[in-house]
Amino acid sequence: MKTILIFVSTLDGKVTKWGASNVKLWSSHQDQDYYKKILNESQLIVMGSNTFNADTFKPSADHQFIIMTVHPDKYKSLEITGQIEFTNESPVELIARFISKGHKHILVVGGPHIATSFLKEQLIDEVWLTIEPKIFGTGGNFATEINLDINLHLIHCEKVNEQGTLITKYAVLKK
Repeated sequence: MKTILIFVSTLDGKVTKWGASNVKLWSSHQDQDYYKKILNESQLIVMGSNTFNADTFKPSADHQFIIMTVHPDKYKSLEITGQIEFTNESPVELIARFISKGHKHILVVGGPHIATSFLKEQLIDEVWLTIEPKIFGTGGNFATEINLDINLHLIHCEKVNEQGTLITKYAVLKK
């Protein structure tokens, strides 16, 4: 299974502006259009409950949203079979379940705790990162406070506006 992690970040590695979780307030229109396009092309999409709560993900027969949370029972009323599911499975268990169901691709959209849990278990194959030419100083980091040592190889880089927003794709070099 190919597992892709997608994020938008500032030059100083912040994925939130001063802790506010809505990236639409500071990310470029080009990034937002790109993110929307990738979501629309993806069937299996994994996120944490904070990401789910911060955005509007509409149920669709074309997509299956898997929301990882410590308290899946809290969200039972929002579940739609085959479209929106809440789970407290580990990333390893989740990947194994969808491999056994024949899935070939999974898109991990965040947030940082979910990204870190997949990176820690070496389950990410590619990182698709939009880099916005901004510096916030404070805010949420791409990965949470854990020691990671992951090497990447740039496979794509595109400047998408005059300001210098870069859409990049990296392959994770497996050890």
